[in-house]
Amino acid sequence: MVEAITHSVEETVAFGQQLSARAQPGTIFALDGDLGAGKTQLARGIAQGVGYEGRVQSPSYGLINIYEGGRLTVFHLDLYRLEEPDEIIGAGLEEYLTEPAGIVALEWANRWFDRPGVSAIAQLHRVRLETLSETERRIRHEPART
Repeated sequence: MVEAITHSVEETVAFGQQLSARAQPGTIFALDGDLGAGKTQLARGIAQGVGYEGRVQSPSYGLINIYEGGRLTVFHLDLYRLEEPDEIIGAGLEEYLTEPAGIVALEWANRWFDRPGVSAIAQLHRVRLETLSETERRIRHEPART
């Protein structure tokens, strides 16, 4: 496990860039943390780390944003409004959580991966963000097992 303390939005974004710099297709970054902990900022860095140069924003209401134009397509999902696995499946998001064509930045990942019966995905990176102060975040990254 890797642990880092970031002191600004820019440092959180930079941490995300480092996470995805060598990501391969099928990689899922499972992001968890309270509201305002920096999940979307980390997702911005993940997209930038594969060369995406456009705007990254939370897909809370649309459930998914797709960022193309970098080395890999980034599927940015937000499960905040979906609490049950049946809702996630019903929204058509399961394919992104099992066999993504690019990489996935998944906010509120615990709503999918912390349930019984979900098998481990080879390229699943668990990332937990914790608010320490108005500007500081603790980020714990558990890399995929190889």
